[in-house]
Amino acid sequence: MERREEKEQKQLIWKSEPESMVSVTIGRTMATVLAARPKKLHHSISRLSPDSSIKSSLDSLDYSLWFLHKYVRDAAQRDGNLDEILVPIIQHSLKYKDSKHDNQPMILLNWLFQDEFLFQAVAMNLANIITRKDDRYIAFGWCTLVRGLMEYEKVMDQYLFNGIKEKYSALLKTVCTCIPHLSCIARKGSILQDKFELPSRLSVAAADCLLTLTEGLTKKPMLSSRTKSLKSSESNPPVSLLASSIDERKISAVHKSSEVLNMGMEDLFWDYLQDLIYLVERLLAWSRKSRPLHAKGLEQVLKWLQEIQVHYGGLQEEAQILKTRALLLSSCWKHYGMLLHLEDKNFNKQYKELLDQYLSGIQYYTNNHVEGHAESKDGGIETRKFFINCLCLLLGRFDGKQLECVLLDYGKQISHVLLSQLHCNDEDVIDGVVHIFKVIIFKTNNSSGSTVTDTNQMDSMVPLLLHLLDERDAAARAVVKLIAEYCSISTDGHCLEEVLKRLDSGNAIKRRNAFDVISELVQISKDSSHKAHHSTWQVIANHLLGCLEDEETAIQEQTHNLLPLIDPSFVLPALVHLVCLSEEKARPAASEALFRVLKHHNQKPEVICMMLDSLRNLSQDQADAEAGVCIGKGSNFDCNRVLRLIPEWSKTVQDWNTLIGPLIDKMFAEPSNATIVRFLSYINEQLAEAADVVLSRVVFQMKGQKGIDEDFFSRWETKTCPSDDSMRMQQSLFERLCPLLIVRLLPLRVFNDLNSSVVYGQLRNAPFMHEYGDVSVTVDDSVVAFLVNRAFSKFKFEDARKLAAELCGRIHPQVLLPLVCSQLEHATESRDILKIIACLFSVCTSLVVRGKESLVHPFILQIWRTIKVILLWPSSDADQVSKAQHGCIDCLALMTCAELQAPESFEDCTSWRRNIAGKKGNRGNAITEFCALRNVISQLINDESDISGSKLPYENCEPVPVPFRLCMANVLISACQKISDYGKEPLAKTILPCLIDSVEVETQPEIRAAFIQVMFSAVYHLKLAVLPYSCDLLKLSLKFLGKRSEQERMAAAKLMASLMASEDPILESISHGLVEARSVLSDIALNDPSFDIQQLCKKLATCITST
Repeated sequence: MERREEKEQKQLIWKSEPESMVSVTIGRTMATVLAARPKKLHHSISRLSPDSSIKSSLDSLDYSLWFLHKYVRDAAQRDGNLDEILVPIIQHSLKYKDSKHDNQPMILLNWLFQDEFLFQAVAMNLANIITRKDDRYIAFGWCTLVRGLMEYEKVMDQYLFNGIKEKYSALLKTVCTCIPHLSCIARKGSILQDKFELPSRLSVAAADCLLTLTEGLTKKPMLSSRTKSLKSSESNPPVSLLASSIDERKISAVHKSSEVLNMGMEDLFWDYLQDLIYLVERLLAWSRKSRPLHAKGLEQVLKWLQEIQVHYGGLQEEAQILKTRALLLSSCWKHYGMLLHLEDKNFNKQYKELLDQYLSGIQYYTNNHVEGHAESKDGGIETRKFFINCLCLLLGRFDGKQLECVLLDYGKQISHVLLSQLHCNDEDVIDGVVHIFKVIIFKTNNSSGSTVTDTNQMDSMVPLLLHLLDERDAAARAVVKLIAEYCSISTDGHCLEEVLKRLDSGNAIKRRNAFDVISELVQISKDSSHKAHHSTWQVIANHLLGCLEDEETAIQEQTHNLLPLIDPSFVLPALVHLVCLSEEKARPAASEALFRVLKHHNQKPEVICMMLDSLRNLSQDQADAEAGVCIGKGSNFDCNRVLRLIPEWSKTVQDWNTLIGPLIDKMFAEPSNATIVRFLSYINEQLAEAADVVLSRVVFQMKGQKGIDEDFFSRWETKTCPSDDSMRMQQSLFERLCPLLIVRLLPLRVFNDLNSSVVYGQLRNAPFMHEYGDVSVTVDDSVVAFLVNRAFSKFKFEDARKLAAELCGRIHPQVLLPLVCSQLEHATESRDILKIIACLFSVCTSLVVRGKESLVHPFILQIWRTIKVILLWPSSDADQVSKAQHGCIDCLALMTCAELQAPESFEDCTSWRRNIAGKKGNRGNAITEFCALRNVISQLINDESDISGSKLPYENCEPVPVPFRLCMANVLISACQKISDYGKEPLAKTILPCLIDSVEVETQPEIRAAFIQVMFSAVYHLKLAVLPYSCDLLKLSLKFLGKRSEQERMAAAKLMASLMASEDPILESISHGLVEARSVLSDIALNDPSFDIQQLCKKLATCITST
């Protein structure tokens, strides 16, 4: 009676207690329960009964357990959450997760799980608390707790936990609903470090928990039906406390909300396949840096999961298919799931058993395949692949001393079993074996790639691996990487020597395998910080160069691809030598290899400089070894074979700015190196694209060159200075030529931009502002200013002055012609012959490169006048004046040629010509009146009234001196030599009629002889253009053969010879007069006082007779 009253009082207290008091009480209760020692807690639970009188204080363990039970039951009946219970349990699990005394949560949950109704409530609350509470700490503890529940057998076998054991399957199905959430936590838990993903502590716990759940789904289902649970509960006295009256409606609601519990384990596992794939992707990303072998295994696991998802995912869900896919997935995942854990305390206890399993499995299925007992058509390859993949995952978990210990016990056994797998035809099998061998041979399972100092294991394995290179099969392909990697770290070079012996073998198979090893070795060296010794690479390069002549086309082509990957210093000089000096048969392969090396390094100026140095050295050897000391007998040295590759190579260059600067600097540093100039000539268009860069360096170089001492320069010109000084002056000459040669390489269009400050500087506006005086006015830092100073200044090297004058001819006529006109006038006044020649050379070059564009410039008229003054100077053969007059003749001849130039060959310069004419006043009106050719003819025939408009403006009509007229004749002769094909007919039409008419009335024998000489040159050079005048020319030659002047007779004989040597149409035209010509020639051959004329006429008569 007293006990019943006490019980009712307790119930009354429970019902009347406010909610806050309940929270405080349950908090104290959970603290008391979780603080109890596991044995005491288990003992208290075991002796608890529904009829026991609880007289303990509120802080006692028995009362706390009674209160906890009452709280859970009432919360379950009203569908309330159990956060007050579960959160402390979760926190305790996390706090003591690494402690040996952390079993209190498991004991409590096992006790509660023994009642079906309470189990449903606790399990459902446990499953949804991780999704309801966005708390990383709770999520971390939840993963720890759930993993412990799923692995209770490993840590709690010393107690009887029937509750967890019997409800295992139901609990597993319930918490498996959290797998997508766990997958999401794992995917979002990566930290990027050094371009690699690393997991956070939470993502590690989530991944391991997910793996544990999926492992549980592969286990055989345990007895967990409600009926059996209830029977077990009835027979178990401690659980009778929970067997109170339960509202059936509550049970129905719980079952309806948990339909997932009715699914089979196999179907449930398949439904989470995509989450497995997501998880393995993250595990793979996390393992790449620290565990490469494990990562290799993960790659294969991921590939396998994706393959079965594609293969079975789209098939109809027939019973047999469902059973097959479930069996396949679960049977393999039993091992995969166990091997993929990031943290596993029990791994070291079972790895030996697993290792024996996998090695035995590989050996068993291999033997069956060899003996022909394989049950499957693939010879058990898929099974062997599975075991090898498990080996990768297993061995990949070890590092450092752990790996050394494992290999000490199992190294030889693993090597023996796996060596036979290299003959398998499956690439995945071979790839996995190769990765395992890397761990065995190199004893490294991390990404550092450090050099292995203990090579005993390697040294014993390498001979076996080298033997596999004797055949062209899967095994040979597999060991290529292993041998290459060994060669990359070996110090004695014996392995590499064996490979190179095979590379020189007469057996094509051995050569190809050896070449594959070298190819891999090159790739390893390129991607690794470890570099082989210089001499080693030189040996390798020499053997590869020999492969260019290999009879195997595949080896030749692979050599072309491999040589660019080697340091150019080992291969480039030799390739240049082969291209320049090798026999014709070997040359194409060497040229292709050289081109690919240059293409591969097309942004590295040092490589191009290396090639230029090689060419220079070979050229020097050629010059120093005329007897063939340095060059083999029968060789045909030609550096142009290398240079001819440059235009095609230049198309591959993306950024010329990185190349041009160093190349220009190299030329300045080696001004006497003609090879550089030739090389640059092949890329002149590219130089033009970067003209500002090129010309800025040219200006800087020219600006830094000091002037030459006048006395010293005079001694050098007269060759009276010491030899050392002479060498120094020679070097100085090259230094001054070098910038000019660079400018010479640039296309003409570089000088067309009048707005370019680096080209023209202040001179671009000068023609309309100044009349040029002394050249010293051009002092600005521009290319044109330096060219003008070099061309027209005193005490400059003659070669440099000539080249500068030639380059001045490229300057735009608007700038050049006013400047040259002024310089020529001052030079004429002072009789400065060198400057006159430089001015004339510049004008001649301008007329050649720009044609009519220069001719129409108004200052041409003033230059003509100055030229006339120079031609009127008295001179003698070979004196300085004569040289200047020869320049004048060439200049006038080129004016004539430019005048007869094809219209489409010059730009329309009407607009700027009109602009110039407007600024020069009346002098511009003479442009349309001036005709170079007609003026030359007029001066020659001395008949100023015969040709209307032929007079130079502002000139008086006075008789022209004979020497001057002879110069005009030479102008026409030079014009005949220089005229283009387009201008031949107009030139013939203009000069021949005038000369044919004038020669008859000319009184000066010298002039008449000059006329005939012009006609002779016209026939000789203008060819068929003289056809309309051929008969008249024949008559004139016959007539002048009888003149008194020997000059006239010789000129006539030459004219006759030129006509007779002409093309057939001209011969046909003059054929009717050849009879008379033969008679005249025969008489002269007998009677002419000049022996030379006699001999010439005798030959001509003989020719006519023979025809």
